[in-house]
Amino acid sequence: MPPATRLTRGMARWASNDESSGAVPSFAACGGARAPPLVGFAYLVTADRARAEEAVQDALSRAYGKWARVCRGRDPEPYVRRMIVNADISGWRRFGKHERPVAEVIPAAAASGHDLAQTVTDEDAMWRLCAGLPRRQRAAVVLRYYEDLPDAQIAAILDCSESTVRSQIHRALATMRAHLTEEAGRDG
Repeated sequence: MPPATRLTRGMARWASNDESSGAVPSFAACGGARAPPLVGFAYLVTADRARAEEAVQDALSRAYGKWARVCRGRDPEPYVRRMIVNADISGWRRFGKHERPVAEVIPAAAASGHDLAQTVTDEDAMWRLCAGLPRRQRAAVVLRYYEDLPDAQIAAILDCSESTVRSQIHRALATMRAHLTEEAGRDG
């Protein structure tokens, strides 16, 4: 797919008007349309609903002042996602050094033929493992497995090299695997 087509499709997610116009999408149309997915992304990065909303609000308020520059010739979403990650890291540095993630079980939709209690338990266990990862590793895992982004886009969002992305994901998965193996050893 040519870069111009990818850009147009990416910006179409942000604009509510004609995608072929090539104009910078208005911030008002973009903020309202993309806020829920951005909050979902931020929640997975921060492991806390309130911090997620705060990170998105901070990122969007900072993007507002330089919206034309954010959109200049490219899809603004990776830039805004990077701003969300930065906002969470800045907030953590300022206020949250002493916070600890608290497990919160959110009921999943009952799937036919599946034990709902076991599904919730498994999802909660994985989320606890994810929440215990260092922030950059958690962000890389969320971007890879939740957002399904390739290494190049993750590297752009996290402002690092593609090899660093792969290393962060590898370390995160190794840590999670070790915890699961340790728990299985205790249970078995």
